[in-house]
Amino acid sequence: MSEGQGSPVDKIVEKIRNSREFTISLVVHLIFVMVFGGTVLFQAVQEPPDFEGGSDGGGFVGAEQQAAAPPQQQQMMPQTQDITVTATPVTTQVNAITTTAVSQMNFNMAQMVMAPPSPTKSAAPTMSAPKPAGGSMGSGINAADARAISEFTGGWGKGSGSGTGTRQRAFQFTAYLGKYDGGNWWSTVQGKYDGDSVKDGAPITRGSLPNLLAFMSNLPGGKIKTNWNQVKAIKLDSPELFAIKPPFIFMTGTRDFTLTEAEVTNLRRYVRVGGAIWGDSSVPGRNSRFDIAFRREMRRVIPDKNKDWEELPKTHEIFSKQAYFDKITSPPPGLNFYQEPVYALRIYGDGTPGNPGQVAIIYTANDYGDMWQIGIKDGRIMSDMANDRNDRGSWVAMNPSLWHNRDVYVKNISYPALEQTYQFGTNIVIHLLTRWDTLSKRSAGSSL
Repeated sequence: MSEGQGSPVDKIVEKIRNSREFTISLVVHLIFVMVFGGTVLFQAVQEPPDFEGGSDGGGFVGAEQQAAAPPQQQQMMPQTQDITVTATPVTTQVNAITTTAVSQMNFNMAQMVMAPPSPTKSAAPTMSAPKPAGGSMGSGINAADARAISEFTGGWGKGSGSGTGTRQRAFQFTAYLGKYDGGNWWSTVQGKYDGDSVKDGAPITRGSLPNLLAFMSNLPGGKIKTNWNQVKAIKLDSPELFAIKPPFIFMTGTRDFTLTEAEVTNLRRYVRVGGAIWGDSSVPGRNSRFDIAFRREMRRVIPDKNKDWEELPKTHEIFSKQAYFDKITSPPPGLNFYQEPVYALRIYGDGTPGNPGQVAIIYTANDYGDMWQIGIKDGRIMSDMANDRNDRGSWVAMNPSLWHNRDVYVKNISYPALEQTYQFGTNIVIHLLTRWDTLSKRSAGSSL
């Protein structure tokens, strides 16, 4: 091989040496390979499965697949080290709501309505109830308030006694239904109607409150005298509350309502002098429209920020040996077997365990009122016949639609169940009649 003829490799090297452009191009390519060789410029997108059947099938997954449950939402948090997170236990209360539809069999019980769930506690004003001036007599009640309470409540009961001693006492009082705008306050009573409402001023001839008062008036001994046959509705802003001096106003219904400022002011004055408000929802259970409205509006009547709705414990007087019927040791099952606790708002006191105040508003959410539309007597349920009369010669109110539709649309309509609720209602009334006895003795200057 001659000197002018080199190997192929020598020729390539010589060519590279003589070609500056090729060298620069090679270097640039090498740099690109080194820098971007490990980078993925495009990612493949995984397509979701086809909808099954299109307009024919209407599904969102394959025919052989099962739809997965929706995942729980989780909050994405940055990764941290050596951090201990302690969860605060939260109690969530789920409240069943039972509705009763109107049947085709002349079922004229007030229609029950459903409401969306709401918080257990209603928003309440943050102001405290006004503190009266004057010398204190303990429990947050001053001497002037004590005298006013004694004067307002003094005519309800005669004699003294506690526990089973209440059976030896005589009581005489008048109780009315609370009439308010925007709701159906007549839902568990019957009378002369004007449209779908009981006519203004018309007597309440049948239903919950008349039957409960009649039951009490017919107890052995005849020592409890009520206006069972002269029940009427009274406006919540009426000055009659302070002339008639009823121990309680009975409020019921199925609908939402809002009290006027005049009604709130009048009721606040009424409970401060010794009266009470008893609410009984005509829809059993929590979170009905009436339940939400009653709790909300009563917090306007008692806006004390130190007090809120509370469950009355089983040690309360209405469940103890001090009760008129001492065998009732817990709230009896109401309509459709609902058995909610008894709730209360207190007045006076400071809200502490040692000084909780006195019950001013009491609330039963088990729809006892609809059960009291059926009268009982002498160990049996009274019929709606004209020849079935009570001891006073008048026939007792009974809602025949409730009775005829028992175990179909409404349940727990039997004599033992009704008797328990009547006895429990009596315990509540007697407590409302006697809860100020100790204060009355203090006001009168007698020893305790």
